Amino acid sequence: MSETWGGPSPGSNGAPERHDAPAPQEAPPTQPSDGGTSGWSSAASQSLPGPAIVVEPPVASQRIQHFLDELASDAPTPGGGAWAAISAAAGAAMIAMVARLTMKKKGFEAVAERMEKIAHECDDEMFALLGLADRDAYAYREVMAAYKLPKGTSEEQHTWSFTLQRALERAADIPLEVARRAVYLMGLAEEALSNGNPNAASDAYSAAAALHAAALAAIANMEINAITFIDKTRQQELADSASSLRNRAQSLLREVGDAFVIVLHS
Repeated sequence: MSETWGGPSPGSNGAPERHDAPAPQEAPPTQPSDGGTSGWSSAASQSLPGPAIVVEPPVASQRIQHFLDELASDAPTPGGGAWAAISAAAGAAMIAMVARLTMKKKGFEAVAERMEKIAHECDDEMFALLGLADRDAYAYREVMAAYKLPKGTSEEQHTWSFTLQRALERAADIPLEVARRAVYLMGLAEEALSNGNPNAASDAYSAAAALHAAALAAIANMEINAITFIDKTRQQELADSASSLRNRAQSLLREVGDAFVIVLHS
């Protein structure tokens, strides 16, 4: 296994809508291809007070041990949202592996083209999810910075409330996207397990299990940010999405488990 999380992003295709690490609306962290310093610790928006943050490289260029050390530290970021995105990226990588182990295996010629498409799609998802890990950490730093805005006058209180709500919405939308991608990928894991190389069935199951955990973790991080929304309509929309995604993830995990048992005893 590689010592780094990722590398240059490939092209995009397939559903859901492809885009590698889409930038936030305001002051996005840069993602230099040469492994420069940004991502985890990019500066906050100019409209917010900049917290004292040690600059770290983006997640896609970090060694596994470095990321785990950051995760284990008392720093507020990276946290659960970033972990969910990384777990989902790992799930995507394992599905791609199963697909590639199937593509050239004798007796699987009928599904080789489909497996190739799955492999490329999961490559795209993996890099997109790595970008979402950085975006999640950046969005949470915006929330922390918004809390520190002055509230001495009524005008300052209005600015504080508006800025904080926008930051919380961004911090909720990113894990929601992670959850949607994770649940979608669970469907690909089931397909790869059912139609792919049986010798890699446990890898496909492992991918689905990682994606299920990622989806639940991402949903929890979305909910914790949405709980203080002033916009109750938007809050309810997120709650409905969370419920639907949870149910779908649980259903898919059962389907993957059933498929694994069939392969195991065939």
